[in-house]
Formats: sequence, C-alpha cells, structure tokens
Amino acid sequence: MSSYITVQGETWDLIAYRLWGSEYLLPLLLEANQQYRNIIIFDGGIKLKVPEIDTAIYTPRPAWLGEEDEL
Repeated sequence: MSSYITVQGETWDLIAYRLWGSEYLLPLLLEANQQYRNIIIFDGGIKLKVPEIDTAIYTPRPAWLGEEDEL
C-alpha cells in the first residue's frame, strides 16, 4: 500500500481522480482511510493510505450512468 499527502482544499473524488483517473473509485480510497471518513474538504498534509488496485478491472463509470458512447 502506498500513501498520498493531501493538499488543502482537495476532496475524496478529486484525490481518486488524481490517483486512478476516475472519481468513481473514491469508495476504495475511503475504505482504506476510515479514520477520515467524515472529512469532506481536506486540510493539507494529511497522509492517506492508497490501496494498490488494478484499474483495468474497474469500470471508469458506474453502470447506472450508461456507456460513454450513448452520450
């Protein structure tokens, strides 16, 4: 497991996007950092655990949003 140091003003979805290219993977980040689950907007300098994931097995968009080519 690697780590990530927050920048003031970041949110869970922004961090997930920066790490894995998809804000929809934020539940994985949140699950690894339960002690910070009540934070919405981070202060700078918080060290988060970053789980190692294979982004190829996760869809970049939730199924309920439909396929990107349908838009």
